[in-house]
Amino acid sequence: MPWYLAGLLFSLFGLGFIDYRYRLALFAQAARTIATLAVSVSVFLVWDLLGIGLHVFFIGENTWLTGITIAPNLPVEEPVFLTLLCYTILLLFVWLSGERARRGGERASRGGER
Repeated sequence: MPWYLAGLLFSLFGLGFIDYRYRLALFAQAARTIATLAVSVSVFLVWDLLGIGLHVFFIGENTWLTGITIAPNLPVEEPVFLTLLCYTILLLFVWLSGERARRGGERASRGGER
């Protein structure tokens, strides 16, 4: 059973729900978010392909994977994982940036106190 892929998709759905609820990235600026995710996932995929080419990365024995590969030693779960990773980091960055800006605004309204 491909539990790993199911878990990744479930987690992506959860992140999407959080994003929808708080309008952080995809539901605030769809084109910008999609472009950011496409570029970042592509960079990591190139990194993976270089590692596979240098025989650093490989698929070992694993019953959690579907067994479907995109390229030799590149399971179909890898781009889904990378999307999850990049989306998580993007949401954290947007949320923390908003918190920092909000706290900066609170300090300015109190006269710059810390």
